[in-house]
Amino acid sequence: MSDTTTDDHARRAVEAVWRAESARIVSALTRHTGDFSWAEDLAQEALVEALASWPRTGIPDNSGAWLLSVAKRRAIDGWRRRERLTERQRLLAHDVLLAEQDHPVEEAGDPDRIDDDVLRLVYIACHPLLPAQARLALTLRTVAGLTTEQIARVLLMTVPTVQQRIVRAKRTLADAEVPFEVPSREERPARLASVLQVIYLLFTEGYAAAGGEHPIRPEVAREAVRLARQVAALTPSEPEVFALIALMEFQSSRFAARTDAEGLPLTLAEQDRRRWDRSAISRGRVALERAASFDRGLGYYGLQAAVAECHARAETDDDTDWDRIVQLYDGLVQLAPSPVVRLNRAVAVAMAAGPAPAQVLVDELEPELADFRPFHAVRAELWERLGDTDAAATAFDRAAALPGNDAETIVLERRAAALRSGLA
Repeated sequence: MSDTTTDDHARRAVEAVWRAESARIVSALTRHTGDFSWAEDLAQEALVEALASWPRTGIPDNSGAWLLSVAKRRAIDGWRRRERLTERQRLLAHDVLLAEQDHPVEEAGDPDRIDDDVLRLVYIACHPLLPAQARLALTLRTVAGLTTEQIARVLLMTVPTVQQRIVRAKRTLADAEVPFEVPSREERPARLASVLQVIYLLFTEGYAAAGGEHPIRPEVAREAVRLARQVAALTPSEPEVFALIALMEFQSSRFAARTDAEGLPLTLAEQDRRRWDRSAISRGRVALERAASFDRGLGYYGLQAAVAECHARAETDDDTDWDRIVQLYDGLVQLAPSPVVRLNRAVAVAMAAGPAPAQVLVDELEPELADFRPFHAVRAELWERLGDTDAAATAFDRAAALPGNDAETIVLERRAAALRSGLA
């Protein structure tokens, strides 16, 4: 194996471990150091050391524990430099010694406590001291393990902007000495909207990964649902918490049918609905009914959950009540008129009324979504339905050229090639 190949293999391994373990690593370090900003820096330093070490020594069996152990040693070095040799340092040094003797790392063997730590981490990153976009960027970095480039795509921002907001957010939290804890009952409402937003973005990363080889990450989606249910236990009088749970349950019911034999993503129309998880759909209905029982009307997540329920009720794609879905998106546009919501509404219009009126709606979004892969994929679908195969193939190519998930890229490239060969 060449040095380049070895380095690439190590880099991919580091990225995979970070995506899977970032929340647990950073939350464990925050609990031990009492400093979220420093904990995140320590985790990043451990990643750098892995990139330098693993090509020479090989990838360790328990990569997450290796990273945590390295980060803890760095914390000890930092305390020594600061001449703060406290009981905390001695306890941490003991943990490192255990890890180096091949004993299980404490955090890896206590999943209940780790789970609590992850929720605390979410609440810290969603502190009201931070601007809304900074909360999202910081949480996607530490909890979802996304790279700066992936966060930029999710939030429709530039990479330098994301980097600046993360740095400023960490500095703000450090200066304010924000404690590592779930806020009091009185403080929770100020953070709830951000907490729900980042949990849903975390779920979205599991449902349709922003990058990497795999189009879905079910374990990430399950973690998002678990966090939402913990938030529901803390705030049982908030209908939007239950609405979010309903939305995620409906969407997660499709996981078994979302990819084909090659592991490539399938659209709703292509999925075998017999493989949908009926228990998840039932849980979604119960949660949506709970949200509606507060008699406050459906909010942002409630309207999306109602859209998802429309799909869950339809035995086939042709049975879908697209008129009802358009009406629900009308409500969403009034409530949260983002370009992505308007794009989703245009898709529903295309199914209810045909591609021509939808194309007008999609064209209006080009200035805002020119670098958004789904925008060009939707445009390609519309051109294909209108019979302009050249324009459709060009749009599929444009979508495939934009950053995104590798499996999704393959599908887009194949669709463009099929149109050009006349096989579509």
